Amino acid sequence: MVHSIAVPRDCAQISAYLDDTYLEQVDTTVIAVGERDGTPWVAVADCLFHPQGGGQPADRGWLEDREIVPVRDQDSGLVVATAAVGGGLPPLAVGERVRARIDLEVRMLHAALHTAGHLVEAVGRAQGWEMAGSIHFPGQARIEFHAPDGDARLADPDGREEVTAVLREGVVAAVADDPPVSARYLPDGRRVVHLGALHSAPCGGTHVRGLGDLAELVLSTLKVKKGRIRVSYSATHRSPR
Repeated sequence: MVHSIAVPRDCAQISAYLDDTYLEQVDTTVIAVGERDGTPWVAVADCLFHPQGGGQPADRGWLEDREIVPVRDQDSGLVVATAAVGGGLPPLAVGERVRARIDLEVRMLHAALHTAGHLVEAVGRAQGWEMAGSIHFPGQARIEFHAPDGDARLADPDGREEVTAVLREGVVAAVADDPPVSARYLPDGRRVVHLGALHSAPCGGTHVRGLGDLAELVLSTLKVKKGRIRVSYSATHRSPR
């Protein structure tokens, strides 16, 4: 499944990774080059690469045939490409055309985990809990909550299993309903992601098109430690429909 565009841009950087989760390849223009702490970087107009942030890991990507690691440069605010460990960047100058590409399978996994995290948050909030933290890395995905007024069901193993079953039923029902996942920007520039009418939250991550794209969504454990409720989960992306 290869998606490709080639659109001329001015010097503004477009967050292509937010516009289309499934965009795999783009021909674009170098808008800046630089160096930080001795490490060179390149920025392109159509930024295909999601940098690590918001609990989501960075994309795996390439400029031409060189593997890169995307990071957000704090000075310029740009998402820039740095060389992967043991590699180097292609010799590029401002104004040059370059092909950017991501590992789409990795992107789809990250998008599935991030979207599933929002869904776990939604079913947790339905219990009266408030989200306290999140991470969406493969093998580490979890949402942490706290219950402002306490939750007596969490005091013993049977009660925790009862609550876990309720959460599991909630995510299964939501995936079966398959509401669309969409994003809009508020007047202040914040991006808000919506799971149909079920849930919304400010977010700068990548997401699937609809909850029906989630597969193998498993809430593996619910633990309570130091007043926090930790719900660990895993998910993958369903085969393209």
